[in-house]
Amino acid sequence: MNSALLKNLQVAALSVCLGAVAFCGFLWTNCRVYVPEGHMAIVTSKTGRALPPGAILAEEGEKGVRRVPLAEGRHFLNPINNEWRIVKAQSVKVGQVAVVTSKTGKELPPGEILAADELSKGVWRNVLGPGTYRLNPEGYDVQTMDAISIPIGYVGVVTSQAGKPAKKGSFAGPGEKGVMEKVLQPGLYYVNARAYQIDVVEVGMNQVSIVGKSGTVVLTKGQLVNVNGALRELQENTLARQVERRDDYVRSNRDSGILSQREASSLNLAQKQSQPAPAQLKRKQAPQPQPKAPVADNVAFGMNQFVQFPSSDGFSILLDMTVEFELLPENISRIFMLYGDLPAVVSKIILPQILSVSRMKGSDYKARDFIDGGGREKFQQEMTAELVRILGEKHILVRNAIVRHVEVPGDILEPIQQASIAKEQDLTNKTQRETAKKQAELNTETAMVVQLKKETEQETQKITATTAAETKKDVAVIEAQAKLDVAQLDLERAAVEAKIIRTRGEAEVKAKFAVDNEKALGEKRRAKVFRDSSTLADLVFAENVASNLEIRVIHAGEGTLWTDLKGATMAVPGAR
Repeated sequence: MNSALLKNLQVAALSVCLGAVAFCGFLWTNCRVYVPEGHMAIVTSKTGRALPPGAILAEEGEKGVRRVPLAEGRHFLNPINNEWRIVKAQSVKVGQVAVVTSKTGKELPPGEILAADELSKGVWRNVLGPGTYRLNPEGYDVQTMDAISIPIGYVGVVTSQAGKPAKKGSFAGPGEKGVMEKVLQPGLYYVNARAYQIDVVEVGMNQVSIVGKSGTVVLTKGQLVNVNGALRELQENTLARQVERRDDYVRSNRDSGILSQREASSLNLAQKQSQPAPAQLKRKQAPQPQPKAPVADNVAFGMNQFVQFPSSDGFSILLDMTVEFELLPENISRIFMLYGDLPAVVSKIILPQILSVSRMKGSDYKARDFIDGGGREKFQQEMTAELVRILGEKHILVRNAIVRHVEVPGDILEPIQQASIAKEQDLTNKTQRETAKKQAELNTETAMVVQLKKETEQETQKITATTAAETKKDVAVIEAQAKLDVAQLDLERAAVEAKIIRTRGEAEVKAKFAVDNEKALGEKRRAKVFRDSSTLADLVFAENVASNLEIRVIHAGEGTLWTDLKGATMAVPGAR
């Protein structure tokens, strides 16, 4: 019984193990979903609740295409209840943006073109920057486009394309539609082109050149070369889009005579319609700066307009002109809001004022004044001042207005030229006479200079010799005076030394006398102390006896003093 139970348990355990192995094998072979790098898995649930009305993406527990794709990595799904497909994830490169259009969500209010948030249906206001994103293509349409790169020398005017229209003549505020006051400075911007239109407008100096009857062109600054190739390409794309907008403006305003950039680039500013002036007139007239011939990179557009007006004496005058104007960044947005892009500013504001002012001021001058350099310069100054005043009120700064060439009718030009030639010839003759007179004066002055040069050289030699002699004499006097001063010093030193020796001898004698005198006085006083002179003599004798003297008394025999004093010694004062 126990063996049978054990056998059954073993069979059951083996079955469980085999079942687990079979289940793992089923999961690994049939349920495993591997999503490679840079991809995502779109999953469709075959079972679950039905989708709400209008919904196209399923949430958890609903039947249909799931809203959230599976990310990179390994996943396990039941193939009976689910099916899937592997697609690439959305990738946004550097320098690009992605605009997302949601196919699902709340419906937009009437008139709105941008979704209020990511839960609404329509174009999202915010864009996706560089990176990788996993948005279900069944519910979201992702469109990539270039970012806005504004080159140096330009600014970006922002026009909001969604919201309530702003008041006429006012900038668009938050949530309003229209031109915004703040402009974008040079740089890279990730902007939603569906929400904001960016117009790239030149700032700084620009030129309007009017060349005879060939037309008007606007020259803009040449673009700076950037070392970054990718950034340069983005800038070129941004400028190309702006050129397309300007071409659209040109096509819609053909009747006003505006030319496209390509048509304007083909104009040759170097060609002149009138005959060249004689050499004599060219010498009298002040040289005027000539603009460089336009090329495709710096010609913005052209117009079939020219400056022609009658003079005060009834002659037709045709001018070649160049007007330099500047648009400041702080005024660009207002100018764009009021007048439009650069072609519109030139065609609606600048060029009409140039034509009007030149005709108004030019009609006060005679034809002769435009040939004479002084009259033309005065006309140019008056026209420049008037353009500065009028266009300055419209936030456009005029820096200069140059009259480069004037055409007048030939029937008046030739007599004026002949008179000018005669005047020039007379001035030439006078100048030659004055030149000859000045040459004679110059020769006289040259001879005087040579003479003065020689006199100066002789005077210089004389002064040099005199100076050398005086210098030598001064040196000798200085040396003699120095020797005399030395001898005088030696004499004074000898006198001082003699005085020192005499003073020292006198001092020594006086000192010795004083010492000897004091000694004598001392001996005298000591002698007075002793009444007996022999006592003093003994004292003197005792003082003068040598300190190391020894005196001994020796016994010599009986019967004598020496015998009695046998064995005796007598001490003598001062002896040892």
